[in-house]
Amino acid sequence: MNYEISGKLIFKEETQHISERFQKREFVIEVENEKNPQWNDFVKIQLIQDRCDLLENIELNESIKVYFNVRGRKWENKGQISYFTNLEGWRIEKIQPQTPENMPIPEYRVEDIPPMPEADDLPF
Repeated sequence: MNYEISGKLIFKEETQHISERFQKREFVIEVENEKNPQWNDFVKIQLIQDRCDLLENIELNESIKVYFNVRGRKWENKGQISYFTNLEGWRIEKIQPQTPENMPIPEYRVEDIPPMPEADDLPF
């Protein structure tokens, strides 16, 4: 299952080396609630293995788009069964804010210009 989410990076951990063959890195993005900023979402996502480096060039408070998969795990310990859900990121893109310099200039055609009024059509 592939998903994407956009938000502002507000927290990033260092890479954790869980074992000789496994590493992970977690981070949190703030997803803005357009109707009420008091109810913004804070979403924790993890990167694993070689993808831990995806955060190296991203600074706190930068807007990003994260592509991720939903992963679920079952874990049994001493007769107790637990279930875990993780959001595993696999790609991160920086989102550039739309500034006047970045906004495209609309194209106009000659046909879009209204015709000049005739001399007799002037209101005075």
